[in-house]
Amino acid sequence: MAQILTRARSGAAMRSSVRAGKVMILGRDRVAYAGLLGEPTVRNFGCLTVYSALASPLKVLAQGGSFQAAGMAVVPPYVPHRVSTRDRMIGVLMIEPESVDPDGLPGWLAGAQAREVTDPVAARVRDSFLGLVRGDYGRDLTGVDTDQLFLGRTFEPRALDPRIAAIVGRICGSPHGQLSAEESALLTELSFSRFLHLFRAEVGATFRGFRAWKRARSFLRYANGTASLTDLALEIGYPDSTHFSHTIRQVYGLRPKDIFAGSRDLSIVRQDVERLAPPMGAPAAAR
Repeated sequence: MAQILTRARSGAAMRSSVRAGKVMILGRDRVAYAGLLGEPTVRNFGCLTVYSALASPLKVLAQGGSFQAAGMAVVPPYVPHRVSTRDRMIGVLMIEPESVDPDGLPGWLAGAQAREVTDPVAARVRDSFLGLVRGDYGRDLTGVDTDQLFLGRTFEPRALDPRIAAIVGRICGSPHGQLSAEESALLTELSFSRFLHLFRAEVGATFRGFRAWKRARSFLRYANGTASLTDLALEIGYPDSTHFSHTIRQVYGLRPKDIFAGSRDLSIVRQDVERLAPPMGAPAAAR
């Protein structure tokens, strides 16, 4: 832990550089966010989440665990947890589990429990986030390969059953849609019970949980916007602003209006195609 933190810049100079730019790279299967954490309550993401300290050590309280100071921590999908830092700044890398082969994940990413990471890759992840907020990789980040930038490698895709892959594609392509499990079963020509069982076995989540996560995740596209809660709720696919606000708080641990407030100066880079090439100035691959 000490070795990881001593490699980072310290004091006011580091915090100044971190606050110089808040950035989120938003792709279909990855999110890389460097910026304000705020003070979230319990959150519950449907993705594999890597938290990286940028200046102050972070603390993570996961289900059944205890607070620990750390330079980096990993939380598996659908594990309720809390995270905090003294300066409320953080780096977050989100990896959609259905997009990667679980057998090809490195040991520090694999597993069913939230945990601290002291592997040398933690220093690379932190340094990459700091480079992101300093603008080391240029202005155009639309083609940045986030896996290569932060982890120095490309993951093999998960080989889903083609029938389930088609449903996953529909949900990811239109997270605001109202595709039901019954309709999905008909489309895959499976019985309702067989579809639900196969979906969970292939994706690692229930159909309902997966669809709810993708809808809540789509909110990130609008995090720095100014739309009213009612308009945004309907745009994303929620029946009303009350249901929308309640769900967003359950997922992110923050109310939508608090996310809006903390994202006013956030730059969101939307990617149509991922895993292209590492940006100029990216650190060497971690061994």
